[in-house]
Amino acid sequence: MRQLIERIERAGRPPFHSLEPAEARRVYEAAAEILDLPRAPLPRVEDLQLPADDGTPLRARLYAPTRERVPVLLYLHGGGFTIGSVETHDSLCRQLALRSGAAVLSLDYRLAPEHRFPTAVDDAWGVLRRLPQQAGELGLDGSRLAVGGDSAGGTLAAVCAILARDQGLPLALQLLITPGTAAHQDTPSHARYAHGYVLEKPSIDWFFAQYIDAAQRSDWRFAPLMADDLEGVAPAWVCLAECDPLVDEGLAYADRLRMAGVPVGLDLCRGMTHDFIKMGRALPEAVAAQAAAGAALQEAYAR
Repeated sequence: MRQLIERIERAGRPPFHSLEPAEARRVYEAAAEILDLPRAPLPRVEDLQLPADDGTPLRARLYAPTRERVPVLLYLHGGGFTIGSVETHDSLCRQLALRSGAAVLSLDYRLAPEHRFPTAVDDAWGVLRRLPQQAGELGLDGSRLAVGGDSAGGTLAAVCAILARDQGLPLALQLLITPGTAAHQDTPSHARYAHGYVLEKPSIDWFFAQYIDAAQRSDWRFAPLMADDLEGVAPAWVCLAECDPLVDEGLAYADRLRMAGVPVGLDLCRGMTHDFIKMGRALPEAVAAQAAAGAALQEAYAR
């Protein structure tokens, strides 16, 4: 991991917080899959448009390892609610589909600063809420659903799992990869890994300034760790990186879920940094984490 960080630094890409959001998106999209595994061929890859609650068409991409009627994972990409897209997470979603045997629906929820909090939450939940019917129309099993994401997408997945509990929508699993869960970046890991570990403090500050007002940060839809009650939410598989500013809040959220009686599988990947799961060309640990995610989904859908 240290050697990989040195290679990333030598590439000399400008930090996201030094760019305008539109340019940051272009820079991220150009580099996002350089370290990812090659895009695996699948029998079914379809670009879709799904309506947001206000009628806005949202881009989505469906990946399926078969044309049979299989369960569905709604996947929400990372990128600090400001960057990232279906394209930046294409390789990862293909791997999740291959390794789980399920379909993966990757969603382009609307991004900040053009669309600030809680638009991303509303987009993600609106699509998940309608997914039982949408899945049936796509020839998939809308009775077996999961939600997942990485980083900011992991935050959105955790929030959607709470909303699903509240609205009586059963989920087989919430797949949380290096999620943000806290209202403020004040844990020891945020200080320990603030610089030199891929995700740096100035970029975190910049992402959240684009997305949310300071007065809204205690809203549990931004910080699910602040939710009053987690009892009855979907079982969770939580994947964390040891050298990640977000690791402490990820562990805290896994603990909160367990204390609420929620089944939790936790993988703490030693020596890894934020975003490592998208570095499969260089890191065997990334490939192992993708396999573990697929196995967790397989097991959850079989219950």
